[in-house]
Amino acid sequence: MATQLNKKALEHARGLLRKGDVVRDERDDWSEHAPSTDDENAFIDKHGMDEFALWHLGEDTSATEGTKGRYSFPYGDFRRLHRCAVISAESRAGQYDHTSIEEALKDLLSDIDD
Repeated sequence: MATQLNKKALEHARGLLRKGDVVRDERDDWSEHAPSTDDENAFIDKHGMDEFALWHLGEDTSATEGTKGRYSFPYGDFRRLHRCAVISAESRAGQYDHTSIEEALKDLLSDIDD
């Protein structure tokens, strides 16, 4: 897998933080706050794959372009940045040795918690 940091998504997340579009929720809330598959599909139908990509800090460049499987490490619900999503993604990035993604998420979490 050739998963790399999606820099456009990171800028999007930082923009949400600057605007205050953040949910400062708890670590384990992501299972309840994460968009469902139906939510994801509806978002893609309405906004397209490029917008969907902006909500994921990981991009697997070996996966087919234009597919949901190309994107990983979501950080929000298509409206707001979620602290719980950042924590969850940071943990998974560390587990799978995606160092640049893990570091970006650590920085983002630090900024959320400031």
